Order: sequence, then structure tokens, then C-alpha cells
Amino acid sequence: MFTVVQAAEEAHNPLLPVVSEIVLALIVFAILFFAIRKYVVPSFEKTFAERTQAIEGGLSAAETKQAEADAKLAELEKQLADARHEAARIREEAREQGAQIVVEMREQAQAESSRIIEHGKTQIEAERQQAVTSLRAEVGALATTLAGRIVGESLDDEARQSRVVERFLADLESDGSTTTGSGVN
Repeated sequence: MFTVVQAAEEAHNPLLPVVSEIVLALIVFAILFFAIRKYVVPSFEKTFAERTQAIEGGLSAAETKQAEADAKLAELEKQLADARHEAARIREEAREQGAQIVVEMREQAQAESSRIIEHGKTQIEAERQQAVTSLRAEVGALATTLAGRIVGESLDDEARQSRVVERFLADLESDGSTTTGSGVN
């Protein structure tokens, strides 16, 4: 037997494969191919499908969230624009109210100033009248005393004294008006 295997080995070309090995390799390959195709490939396909669904679901969820975020951003920008517009309107109203208050305060100040000036004029006129009356009385007393000394007669009589004072003051006023009217002081 040794001789047949040796003879077969010697007769066999190492470059050419042995047919029995090729058949055996093809059978093992076919068994492995069908086993992988039946058990491994469906598992891979299922995993790939789940992964694809998860990615697509994640993408759609991301697109939905992005759309929501864009809508929220647009809403916030609109609210911000509205708030800016409202702030500008409030500032303008405050500016108008401030101008109106300034005008009202000026009017009140003018009215108060006019009232104070009129009150002052009235008070000055009353004080002037009082001073004129007081001066008339003093001038009258001095005039009667002086006239009594000049005439040498007493002018204690009230009626006489009053006439003399009135005549004296009338003379003074007529002299004062002619000098001021003629431009000589």
C-alpha cells in the first residue's frame, strides 16, 4: 500500500488540485453559504433595518424639533419686535406727557407770576395811598402849625384847618403838574 500512495503522490502534479479535495471544499463551502444565508444574513438585515429606522426616525424627530425651534424662534422674534414697538410707543407717550406737563407748569408759573405781580401792585397802591394819606395828615398838621406861626393866630379849629390844608395841597399839586408838564423839575 505504501507503494500505491507513493506512486499516486509521485504521479500527482502539485500544481493541479486533487479532485476529491475540490469536491469536499465545494460541499463545505455550500453548507457554510446556506447556513450563513439562512441564519446570519437575516440577523444582519434585521439589524440594518432597525438601525435605518432609528436613523430615519431620529432625522424626522430632529427635523420636527428643528421646525418647532424655528417656529418658537419666529414667535420670540415677533414678541421681541412687539415689545420694542411697545417700548417705543411708551417712550413717545412719556415724551408727549412730559412736554404737556412742562407746558402746564409754564402756564401755572405764568398765572402765579401774574397773580403775584397783581397782588404786589395792589399792595403797593394801598401802601402808596396810605403813605399819601399819612403825608397829607402830617403836611396838614405842619402847614397849620406853620401858618399859625406866620399869621400869628391859632388854627386849631378843625374846619379851618381842613380848608387851609386842602388849599395848600391843591396849590402844591398845581405847581407840581405845571413844572412836570413844562418839562422843568
